[in-house]
Amino acid sequence: MTDGSTDGSDERTTRAVRPYVITGGRSDTGGEPLSWETLVMAVDEAGYPATLQPEHRMILTHCQGLLSVAEVAAHLGQPPSVVQVLLSDLIDWGLIVDRPPIPPAERADVTMLRKVLHGLESRL
Repeated sequence: MTDGSTDGSDERTTRAVRPYVITGGRSDTGGEPLSWETLVMAVDEAGYPATLQPEHRMILTHCQGLLSVAEVAAHLGQPPSVVQVLLSDLIDWGLIVDRPPIPPAERADVTMLRKVLHGLESRL
């Protein structure tokens, strides 16, 4: 599919491979889905199986350091839901390790914050 321009360029407006083809028709990870904030990193291995599809290989290339699921999706130009399925495959195969997001800190004591604020205001 082209953009309909008459300048002779064949620039694509849609991807050649649809997301459901990349995931093999799967939309579920088979377990608890990875949150977008989950950090992932490729396992340091000499070689990866030759049977990996290109998207799996691209994920392994980008995940040499810690990246979030959302960052991996941005690098691949794929929806996060597709990347979650692909990352789950790689985790199951032992090629990616994940670190769950750090839970949000509990709300700080408001009275303590007010004391700190008043102390700072008195010094200014």
